[in-house]
Amino acid sequence: MRLNKITLVMFVAFCAVFLFSYQGQAQKKGFDDNEIRIGQWGPQTGPAAPWGAVARGSKLLFDIVNEEGGIHGRKIRYFIRDDQYNPSQTMAGVRDLVDRQGVIAFVGGVGTAPGVAVQRYLRQNKIIWIGVCSGAKAFIEPHNPYLWNMWPTYDDDASVMAKFLVEKKKFKKIGMLYQNDDYGLDSMAGAKRRLKTYNMDLVAAVPCEPIERDLTSQIARLKAAGAEAVIGFVAPTQAAIALRNAVSVGFHPQWIHSYNLCDFYLMNHITDGLWAKEKVMTTAFTADITDMSIPLVKKYHDATKRLAPQERWAIFYAAGIVVAEPLVYALKKVGRNLSTEALKNELDKVTNFQGIGPKLTWTATNHRPPKALRIWQCGPKGEVIVLQDWTENELSAY
Repeated sequence: MRLNKITLVMFVAFCAVFLFSYQGQAQKKGFDDNEIRIGQWGPQTGPAAPWGAVARGSKLLFDIVNEEGGIHGRKIRYFIRDDQYNPSQTMAGVRDLVDRQGVIAFVGGVGTAPGVAVQRYLRQNKIIWIGVCSGAKAFIEPHNPYLWNMWPTYDDDASVMAKFLVEKKKFKKIGMLYQNDDYGLDSMAGAKRRLKTYNMDLVAAVPCEPIERDLTSQIARLKAAGAEAVIGFVAPTQAAIALRNAVSVGFHPQWIHSYNLCDFYLMNHITDGLWAKEKVMTTAFTADITDMSIPLVKKYHDATKRLAPQERWAIFYAAGIVVAEPLVYALKKVGRNLSTEALKNELDKVTNFQGIGPKLTWTATNHRPPKALRIWQCGPKGEVIVLQDWTENELSAY
């Protein structure tokens, strides 16, 4: 009798271990019969918090998908982790979502340094990653078979800016304010390459750190160099501080920033109207999200009012939709027989796909982003004024 009890206890224990192991494997593969698990990190708090709207924008698209019945019988379960634009916190959040929540894919993910911190880990674990919110070359080369890029490279971005400033605006003295990491350094390389074709160079290239709050010395250097225009590759907080500092000392160059600051309503708000008053320009690679004649723009705008009334319909929020659209498209193409490799194969076949973002074509050996950008200017009321439509960088290094 005692032996039978021991055997029974061991059998129950074995079944428990087997069941736990089976559930862990089901969780690990990123989906089950009822749900598909997807994640994103982003700075919901901290110095880059305005960019946190990207992760919340992706949630809107997934909520729309779920409202419409899901994807082949599965609903999307979505996780956001606040990393405060801090790479060490990015890694902690990503590990949690991969190891504990078992996501099959990430979309977006704001920032060059945070993305670089987790890139190898995600690749080693064969986690699908679409639309890292960075144009740094670190995500382009070498080819990563599990990362599909959408953000035009900062090299291309700065090159298109510099060409516009010289050829269309006839500026002779161009300076640069850049974040002291790959975000800024890649863009500076593109600007210098373009200016070299005109036998020009930057009159000043001034770095700043992501956490700096006093940029008076940087502005003084740009002013002393006589910069007529300044190319900016910094976070929203630093851009606002720099503009205020410049105006306070009577320095009024033509500012032109990366597409990462093309939310004119937000930037005008945090600069107390200076963004519009100084007629700041940016690049852009999306549709004008204020144009309700575009069917998808109107659909997402109306869904925001219905499903996320606390959110503001703006470009950073819409960018979260942009990075999630290709994933939804590929998941629908896969069908019911979902797996990481099946999803990867569909993403590798994307051809001329376009939502409210850029037109995308990827192959198994080429996951590079498009090279074309637009140039916008902030109007008197924070509205978009299109100065130059889609322009491709013919000097692209990628």
